[in-house]
Amino acid sequence: MDFDLTKEQEMIRREVRKFAQSEIAPVALELDEKEAFSAELTLKMGEIGLFGMFVSENYDGQGLDYLSYIIAVEEVARVDGSQAATVAAGNSLGIGPIYYFGTEEQKKKYLPELCAGKGLWGFGLTEPSAGSDAGGSKTTAVKDGNEWVLNGSKIFITNGAGELSMGVTVQAVTGKRPSGKPEYTCFLVEQGTPGFKAVPMHKKMMWRASDTAELFFNDVRISEDNILGLKGDGFHQMLSTLDGGRLSIAAMGLGGSQGAYEAALKYAKKRVQFGQPICKFQAIAFKLADSALEIECARNLLYKACWLKDQKRPFEKEAAMAKLYCSELMGRVANHAVQIHGGYGLMKEYHVERFYRDQKLLDIGEGTSEVQRIVISRYIGC
Repeated sequence: MDFDLTKEQEMIRREVRKFAQSEIAPVALELDEKEAFSAELTLKMGEIGLFGMFVSENYDGQGLDYLSYIIAVEEVARVDGSQAATVAAGNSLGIGPIYYFGTEEQKKKYLPELCAGKGLWGFGLTEPSAGSDAGGSKTTAVKDGNEWVLNGSKIFITNGAGELSMGVTVQAVTGKRPSGKPEYTCFLVEQGTPGFKAVPMHKKMMWRASDTAELFFNDVRISEDNILGLKGDGFHQMLSTLDGGRLSIAAMGLGGSQGAYEAALKYAKKRVQFGQPICKFQAIAFKLADSALEIECARNLLYKACWLKDQKRPFEKEAAMAKLYCSELMGRVANHAVQIHGGYGLMKEYHVERFYRDQKLLDIGEGTSEVQRIVISRYIGC
């Protein structure tokens, strides 16, 4: 067994960490305060190659392995969850479905710009009444001549309404299967299509500097060419996309845990009480020791899941495990970090309160912790 990263993977970690420290860290607090998505910062992330990392060079991607991409997300999340969300959703949920399921024409049309980070693409699955029950979608698409007519809405869609958003992949009900269950098909809907409206969502607790949108489809007419892959394959496409996306959410949990832990360790070494640094007190030292231990466990679990995916072996169970563990781990580590900072941990300038807030979405997005436990229990035969 070889636990060493390749030289290329080490370089990616080093360069992305340097970028996150120099470009993201100085503006993270301000963007969070203003609840402002930064197109300028996103374009910079595109310039250093943070989009399309796992996409073939045939479509202007970098042709890297999935682990390299996950390391990049981890390093961005170590500094700021909002920018990590933009990268993770832009790749796993935006680029991924088009790359894995799109026609050759669709790939050539959309992927080069998306891989360059000059545009972003959303993933329209969640609806006001269909969250964990992804099969409860009410958005419909009805065939009318050579066109499809979409009606419905989506909510909590990352990268759906910002100035760089090019469009969204939408799951819609297109009929019934012989079993009587709904048939789902995915459609590519470009921004500016008549009847399609994307509205930014504000007043969020977390990821305040990422673009979150509510989408509305009112008699949106699109051509047959806008079907992603084949008619009726939508539900399979969405589930497959979520499997890969869980790895990026896990990377956000791992990176966020690392960032909160490092902040707490640094503070505990400098903060003096009763004549010595507080890291010398067992109550504090044990919190830091537990954090270091669990981060090591999380990294091994996540990297193994990525290795399985890169080897084209089944990884779905491990992806659910990694998403669940890394997400909940960040909650524990961020909680320790705030506690170690004491009153300062509640102040925005110390950043750990942002880690504390950003973590909560990880328990909910791309399958709640409860859903992950259902998925895992089924894989183990329960």
